[in-house]
Amino acid sequence: MGRAMRNLDSLLAMPFGCGEQNMLRFAPNIYILRYLETTEQLTPEIKSKAITFLESGYQRELKYKHNDGSYSAFGQRDSSGNTWLTAFVMKSFGGATRYIFIDPKYITSAKVWLSVQQQEDGCIKSVGKLFNNGMKGGVSDEVMLTAYVTAALLELGTESTDPMVHRSLACLRQASDQINSTYATALLSYTFTLAGDSVTRAHLIDRLDKVAIITGQGRHWENAGASGEGSLAVEMTSYVLLALLSGPPLSDFDLGYATSIVRWLAHQQNPYGGFSSTQDTVVALQALTLYAAATFSKGGASTVTVTSPGGYKSQFHVDEHNRLLYQEEQLQEVPGVYNIKAN
Repeated sequence: MGRAMRNLDSLLAMPFGCGEQNMLRFAPNIYILRYLETTEQLTPEIKSKAITFLESGYQRELKYKHNDGSYSAFGQRDSSGNTWLTAFVMKSFGGATRYIFIDPKYITSAKVWLSVQQQEDGCIKSVGKLFNNGMKGGVSDEVMLTAYVTAALLELGTESTDPMVHRSLACLRQASDQINSTYATALLSYTFTLAGDSVTRAHLIDRLDKVAIITGQGRHWENAGASGEGSLAVEMTSYVLLALLSGPPLSDFDLGYATSIVRWLAHQQNPYGGFSSTQDTVVALQALTLYAAATFSKGGASTVTVTSPGGYKSQFHVDEHNRLLYQEEQLQEVPGVYNIKAN
């Protein structure tokens, strides 16, 4: 997260545009605030700026609300609300309540509208138009849409015994053994973690472990035959990290396993701390924030020394005063042989 923290002004953004664009700039602010709060680094200046952005984005999004509680890119000018966008608004408004006032009726009305889209088998149908399909990431069919909506409801604190959630989980359990998409498996693993279904969670995470891609950069996941789809890889890898950290620890998947995932994610960050798209940035920041909460230590210090046989030497010191600072130094020879020592 150090790279992201160095470029906070680039990630904190004033929402603007249509109902879709507005939410794409609204959501990252929540996870930046949550990270800084968790690591006790939230300054009054940053908090004030972020809250201003959240309040502005909240009021703006209400312009794109339909009378039935759903949301779409252009509000009442569209024939209906969109299922995915309505779930994204509901999830984001729920997350923002920690920092600004969100009228609960808007979250409730979104949930009611989503419940109307639930079919007899518990799956949730896709309704309405989404102009920027890229904003929903890898959510491409009813099973994944149902998993996304269900996870959003569970993040809001909805119990797994809630009638809508209960039916959605039944839909997902029936589909879980038939899915052959790594993205869907990752998303379902997170959803069942939130639902407290330890058996299905463990089964899905075991399946994911068997198809993990391990490189010198760390551990990540891709859909079979989809090499090069960096944004989807970041998103599904982040869902695996969320699944590991949102529930009870699993004996074969300790914090070291999670750290190998974080290492890979860190390599995918752009110079501004984000990722390929807004959606993978939102999911990745959510996962990295959870990792920061699990590993944060206010005290302690470490010095990392990098040396080479040719005489190169560079030191990086990290303590409680600069732990959010992203530090880098240009190497003299690339490729080259370097030794790294930390104490």
